[in-house]
Amino acid sequence: MTAGGLTVGAEATAAPVRRKRITPVTYLIVVVLAFLVLAAVRTMTGATDLTSSGTVAAALTAAVPIALAGLSGMWAERAGVINIGLEGMMVLGTWGAGFAGYQWGAWAAVFFGLLLGAIGGLLHAVATVTFGVDHIISGVAINLLAPGLALYLSKLYFSDAPGGGQKQSPPTGDVAHITIPGVSDGLGTIEKKEWFFVSDLAGLLRGITTNLSLLTVLAALLIIASWYVLRRTPFGLRLRSCGEAPIAAESLGVNVYRYKYAAVVISGAVVGLGGAILAINSGRFNDGQTGGRGFIGLAAMIFGNWRAGGLTTGAGLFGYTDAMQLRGESAVHALVLLLGIALLVLAVVQFRNRHLVVSGVALVIGAVLVFWFATTDKIPAELVGAAPYVVTILVLALASQRLRPPKADGVPYRRGEGG
Repeated sequence: MTAGGLTVGAEATAAPVRRKRITPVTYLIVVVLAFLVLAAVRTMTGATDLTSSGTVAAALTAAVPIALAGLSGMWAERAGVINIGLEGMMVLGTWGAGFAGYQWGAWAAVFFGLLLGAIGGLLHAVATVTFGVDHIISGVAINLLAPGLALYLSKLYFSDAPGGGQKQSPPTGDVAHITIPGVSDGLGTIEKKEWFFVSDLAGLLRGITTNLSLLTVLAALLIIASWYVLRRTPFGLRLRSCGEAPIAAESLGVNVYRYKYAAVVISGAVVGLGGAILAINSGRFNDGQTGGRGFIGLAAMIFGNWRAGGLTTGAGLFGYTDAMQLRGESAVHALVLLLGIALLVLAVVQFRNRHLVVSGVALVIGAVLVFWFATTDKIPAELVGAAPYVVTILVLALASQRLRPPKADGVPYRRGEGG
């Protein structure tokens, strides 16, 4: 596929090393095998929360803002602009949702979250694309300024509002939720039987078909649409060329500045939406509400190799572990065994790929975790809250070994430099 003479993704200009792509069938097999292991651990430990519908629902709620943060980062970096200001833009989104939500309702909160996030993205684009400010410095500045600005505006607008305060907004309201009639009760009956794999699958399906927020559906559609636009349309092709070979793109008539601006503003809007969803799910804006989710979204993006499907998997991993720590010590104790098994499998995979150091580290940590599970009955309460971060760091660090960021990611660009 070409657009205006431009080869797809500008890969032809860079001649990257070819890597095997995971086919949909292979991916499906891996998912089924992973779920079988999950069901087996649930059966062995008796920790029903591992696959319960409540855990699945909580995992979705936790994963959506992180997935949108990762998607936001992908939009910017595919155009060659590093956006570590995601956390600050998400903060702006949460405040915008709090400001509009209590006055005009939840959908107004969504719109204002998008708008304020887009404004944050526009500031980043002006600094990096127009004035050539270092991308990291600009992102850090946004991360430092946004929380202070949100707190100042909260004191200004929320202090005297009914139900508000200096660090929180009044209630924002909520959007509608979907439950498939007749399906939820039937799946719930099967889930309670605690049959191997069948009840686990019922819990999974019930979690995604019961009381599902329209905002979760919106986020899923946005991820799919982003994949399609970036991979299957001329607009996405030209945008990706700006992150791979902007000089070559310019020589073929692409307005690189315009596409970089578009990408970064979209990036800000998407992460602002994530912040709005976070505020609506919590019922209001609260100071410090994002809790580093913008940075976790960046990690999910890198883990996903700058691809929509991969970053969604990374966000799902954090969302699942976050949901498990909310279930308590026994659930996290079972999670230790599950993580140990996952790292042992990862050690085998990395050994086959000849990543011997990574394989050895995964093997040692995996064995330690399995031993820890076998010799203890519960996890110290102090470690339960840290479980999502520990699991995410371990898996992302040890699994992401064949990363391929856009070639011009973070590289300053000036029109006409190619001569």
